Amino acid sequence: MLSRRLLRVKVVQMAYAHHQKGEVSIQQTENELFHSIAKSHEMYHAFLLLMLELKNFAENRIELRKQKKRPSEEDLNPNMRFVDNGFLVQLANNESLLAYNTKNGTPWADHPETIKALFNIVSESALYTEYMSTEAGDYEADKRFAAKLLEKVIAPFESLYTMFEEQSVYWNDEIEFVISMVVKTIKGFKQENESSEALLPEFKDDEDRDFVQRLCRKTLVNQTDNMNLIQKFTKNWDFDRVAYLDVVLMQVAIAEIVEFKNIPINVSLNEYIEIAKFYSTNKSGVFINGVLDKITEHLIDEKVINKPGKVNK
Repeated sequence: MLSRRLLRVKVVQMAYAHHQKGEVSIQQTENELFHSIAKSHEMYHAFLLLMLELKNFAENRIELRKQKKRPSEEDLNPNMRFVDNGFLVQLANNESLLAYNTKNGTPWADHPETIKALFNIVSESALYTEYMSTEAGDYEADKRFAAKLLEKVIAPFESLYTMFEEQSVYWNDEIEFVISMVVKTIKGFKQENESSEALLPEFKDDEDRDFVQRLCRKTLVNQTDNMNLIQKFTKNWDFDRVAYLDVVLMQVAIAEIVEFKNIPINVSLNEYIEIAKFYSTNKSGVFINGVLDKITEHLIDEKVINKPGKVNK
């Protein structure tokens, strides 16, 4: 389910925490890694369930308005475009999501005010207003609306971030990654699959699970050797002033470049440079790129690595 980039981020986070904690075994850190990945999968379901909470809120509001002592014409004949959205109806009957909800419950049960506040924002958005003015019946249009609603209206809602941070320390900086996975799910739904549409698994396949496990272990086992390499090629830098996150990023990058023969060198380099730009300082990408280029050239010369994507010397 998680992209390779997010799996790399998870390993960086765990390696950073491992070094900071000190007396922690590699097995304990590995267990923490897989727990963190499971929490991301939990967040993935939370966003899907959030879409249904908004649908349910709209349905309940419609029913309450019909029960007024003096309901208006609009109350008696409401616009059902949102609650009849083909994708949301299909999602509400999805066997996998229903099974997950039965087993784990919904994280939104204790947050009715958050749902109400979010629905008010949704119903006042230009996206919602335009959608409600169109005719029902176009399943693909319903999916496009749901995906845009999540990206453009729901994702920027600040209260969600506060709630996620209160519930889990693992949910404070990966919402964007998870939302992209939910959007991918929405776009992949097919009307003919009805209630049996598959949701994304925790790992795409066994190869991804093996990748993240090996990357974590090799990073921690070879921490001393990789630190020596980094120090060797940062002699012209005041090493004490280098951001520690940058050092950890380079340790993980070296572990990947050496361990995974099937991943081209430049793919690995580009991934960690992009992660550095997102998570570290403004200059980190350039710094890490320069240091890793030198280290990679050295490892090629020493016959430690010999695979595609060789940097230019």
